Amino acid sequence: MFGPRLRFGAFIAPFHPVDENPTLAIQRDLELVQHMDNLGYEEAWIGEHHSAGYELIASPEVFIAAAAERTKHIRLGTGVASLPYHHPMMLADRINQLDHMTRGRVMFGAGPGALVSDAMMMGIPPQAQRDRMDEALGVLVRLMRGEEVTHKSDWFELRQARLQMTPYSRPSVEMSVASQVSPTGARAAGRHGLGLLSIGATSQAGFNALASNWHIATEQAAEHGQTMDRSKWRLVGPMHIAETREQAFEDVKFGLEKWVYYFREIANLPIVPEGPDPVKAMVDTGLAVIGTPEDAVKRIQQLVDESGGFGAFLLMDHNWAPWAQKKRSYELIARYVAPHFQALNPNREASMAWVGSNKAEFTGQVMAAMGARIAQHIAEKGAGDIRPEFAAMLGGAAATPDKAAE
Repeated sequence: MFGPRLRFGAFIAPFHPVDENPTLAIQRDLELVQHMDNLGYEEAWIGEHHSAGYELIASPEVFIAAAAERTKHIRLGTGVASLPYHHPMMLADRINQLDHMTRGRVMFGAGPGALVSDAMMMGIPPQAQRDRMDEALGVLVRLMRGEEVTHKSDWFELRQARLQMTPYSRPSVEMSVASQVSPTGARAAGRHGLGLLSIGATSQAGFNALASNWHIATEQAAEHGQTMDRSKWRLVGPMHIAETREQAFEDVKFGLEKWVYYFREIANLPIVPEGPDPVKAMVDTGLAVIGTPEDAVKRIQQLVDESGGFGAFLLMDHNWAPWAQKKRSYELIARYVAPHFQALNPNREASMAWVGSNKAEFTGQVMAAMGARIAQHIAEKGAGDIRPEFAAMLGGAAATPDKAAE
């Protein structure tokens, strides 16, 4: 009896350097999701950002609508919708519409907003973002389950509000809450019984917080009459995979330095380790895997062991390598990493071992059967049409009647 499959996907912020064409960059993001769909990846989560120049997608819902038309199987999530930036009714209605348009392939990821600069431009005090996320999430869960909601807040109001359409997915669209190191996301997920998106899972602080954040979520769930489901826990981390470690390190010379600059000098998330050689530090601390499929398997297994088990591993998408090598990295993970955690090959391996251990017996039976037919032909028609080397290869069973009599 095989256990549940670990799902694989990507968390696509995305990260695009400011020296390239943004129109083509977004087009490439759409092509990446198509590529993932063709390779059998299960999920792609799309970010929402409005400043700092790198993370270009302002509306994950618009991107998801376009991606859904280009794909067949992959599920598509908001990764994440920044709740303080939206009236909950409008956001719930858009997600519910996508639920119908995608026939249930959409997922709803929620968070407070990662970039302080986004909040500042909208006049939202950064210290209010998490409180507003909590408040909005409480009514969003009810709206997206088809309930009528009346709620008055200092920043939004709902009066007998309900979505016009009942959800396509039942009881509602799958919902998850972003979590990094602080317990904010874990507490919100537990309070409502939602999934958990551990975005900084491979950083030192995030890795160390995995078990504690899950404990916080389950504790909150118990207090509010909810349950947490490990299959809806997703861990995020960056990787670039090639056939050899040397090739992987060569590939990331293309764009990793720009990504490091963005996180060290621009973004609000200090995830890049300090030190004179950031690439080496990222690999040594486990933040990133730059190497082979075997290196990726080892790191994901460490995450499984530390967390106690989760439902999906999401690649933090980046543009460290040229486009062709990036697509190759996704392909190598689909071909050689995912099968290890999805129990795709045990029966193949068992079948191969069984046939190999019985090779002598099976080969003997085949040779005997073929030889008997050749001997029958010789007895009926003579040996003129039978090449001597064939008869010799098949052994005594194919011997001519005269030789058999001797």
